[in-house]
Amino acid sequence: MSDTDLRAFYLRYIAALNAHESDHMDEFIADRPTLNGEPATRDDVIAVQRRDIDAVPDLRWELKELLLDGDRLAARLVNTGTPAKEWLGVTPTGASFEITEYAVHQVRDGRFVHMTALHDAGALHRQLTR
Repeated sequence: MSDTDLRAFYLRYIAALNAHESDHMDEFIADRPTLNGEPATRDDVIAVQRRDIDAVPDLRWELKELLLDGDRLAARLVNTGTPAKEWLGVTPTGASFEITEYAVHQVRDGRFVHMTALHDAGALHRQLTR
């Protein structure tokens, strides 16, 4: 996949996430990816996404920076939302959050085969419990 194709692929993925189109994730995620370094299935990844979106119906990912290196990409995103249900052990209070996420993914045969995401869970927790 060329840099242009990889960039377009990732932008389509972010658009699908923001549209909460979990039924279309088979277009982006391999059958058996790794998720944060652990073996997973596409259904595992989709279950995490659905759980997050169910608890945070306005969850959004805003791409701030995207770096490409062959079949790998690194992204810096800003995630925002307001939980409507208990999420990550926190009862909703009406508080919103804005956190930075760093994602590193590898694409093979047009789908993610390795997916890693990192965010500051402490900052997220502080914002939701103030």
